[in-house]
Amino acid sequence: MKLLISPKSVEEAQECVKGQAEIIDVKNPVEGSLGANFPWIIRDIRKIVPTSIPISATLGDVNFKPGSVALAALGAAHAGASFVKVGLFDFKNKQQAIEVMRAVKQTMLEYELNVQVVAAGYAEGEEIGSLNPLSIPEIGKTAKCDLVMIDTYNKTSGKTIFDYLSISSLKNFISDARKNSMKVALGGSIKISHLTVLKELQPDIIGIRGAVCEFGDRIDGAIKAELIQNFIKEMGK
Repeated sequence: MKLLISPKSVEEAQECVKGQAEIIDVKNPVEGSLGANFPWIIRDIRKIVPTSIPISATLGDVNFKPGSVALAALGAAHAGASFVKVGLFDFKNKQQAIEVMRAVKQTMLEYELNVQVVAAGYAEGEEIGSLNPLSIPEIGKTAKCDLVMIDTYNKTSGKTIFDYLSISSLKNFISDARKNSMKVALGGSIKISHLTVLKELQPDIIGIRGAVCEFGDRIDGAIKAELIQNFIKEMGK
């Protein structure tokens, strides 16, 4: 399992490097669970992060606007992202989500960019008027995505991915993705206490922010290297 940390600034990205994060995922938590940051922030973070550490960029909690999302993906890629992550939030059906993800994937191919495309769903699913998260592997397969992810939309409820989805459901999600040659990332208010079950599930990537922020506060708390190092130690790395 690789550890992905989500900084919102150059200063936090420097802490991620010190803490030995394996993937640095640039986001803006003020704009939502998968809130998009500014292109110049992605660019500046890419400049200070060693080339051995890949940069991911979130594109926001998107809706059915394939052109807009594809253009955002192109911007993130040119700013330095090696992964572009699409939060599939406001969709009436799977077909709409497939069209958006296809547009993003085609953009990477058309521009000959070595950028991995991530389709991300929300654990709350229909509760927030979104897609069933267990449908994301099918969407990813059809759109030829590289990775699929589940995160939580509401970060203030105190609930985590494991409050919404059973272990058996998550195992099926992971199995469905891997059968179709996609890697899996799991996020959603993950804490050190969840590592036992995560070691059982063995996703390819664990995504965190709040767990390595001061006071566990993903909005007002800053990421600290020592908290990352403690998390990695508990992972057994």
